[in-house]
Amino acid sequence: MEFLELARRRCSVRAFENRPVEAEKIARILEAGRAAPSACNNQPYRFLVLDNPDSIAKLSKACRTFGAPLAIVVAGDNNEAWVRTFDAKDSLDIDASIATDHMMLEAEDLGLGSCWVCSFRIPALREEFGIPGHLTPVNVLAIGYPAGPKKSPSRHGTERRPLSETVVYNHF
Repeated sequence: MEFLELARRRCSVRAFENRPVEAEKIARILEAGRAAPSACNNQPYRFLVLDNPDSIAKLSKACRTFGAPLAIVVAGDNNEAWVRTFDAKDSLDIDASIATDHMMLEAEDLGLGSCWVCSFRIPALREEFGIPGHLTPVNVLAIGYPAGPKKSPSRHGTERRPLSETVVYNHF
């Protein structure tokens, strides 16, 4: 599939079938995350795979799961993120988000749906899953087979700002 077609086809899914995701598809999604670029190739991301009803129930104490049978908590290792020398900004959120995006697009390519969840309670995640202090949860990716029709890829013509509102050349 052409990349732009894939990117336009992907949408947030907030209702999933009660159907597990096959192990082969989970492996491909994780490989897509592993292939993601990171600052200085430090690869500071860690993936916590939640693939059974008990784990998903525990996750629901921290965030909405939308009935997904699979979720991946993407965390960053604070000790491994590259830090920009000019202002001490670290790459943790950026690197973890690029990996999340790669996994989200691979899920779409495999015929799955996903929802990128940023609203979650970190203390609940730490308590339920034993996440150590040096790891910071950045994103949760809910994944599964969509229940019902997905949004049309043509929605980008009306639901997205035109490039004239988001792009400038050479100077603001």
